[in-house]
Amino acid sequence: MSQFRLHIDIPIGGNETDAVAKAKKIVEMLSNKEIMQSIGVNQINYRVGHDEDRQKSNYLMKNESGHINNKKSRIMFTEDLTGVE
Repeated sequence: MSQFRLHIDIPIGGNETDAVAKAKKIVEMLSNKEIMQSIGVNQINYRVGHDEDRQKSNYLMKNESGHINNKKSRIMFTEDLTGVE
């Protein structure tokens, strides 16, 4: 089913460590299950990218060897599954 989606582009600085910390705070503000469910939102997909990346990198998903994943992070707000992936 085709849907409208909210895409928000928030510049959060040039330092990776600071940007990840800021992104986590922003996501935390969006993580209110009761509010999201009251407006019919069951999940939020998000990622932290960089303007110079050609791919859709997600700096929130970086492994111990420094490889950055391109999978979006997700918050689920359903009754049977709630939490962050």
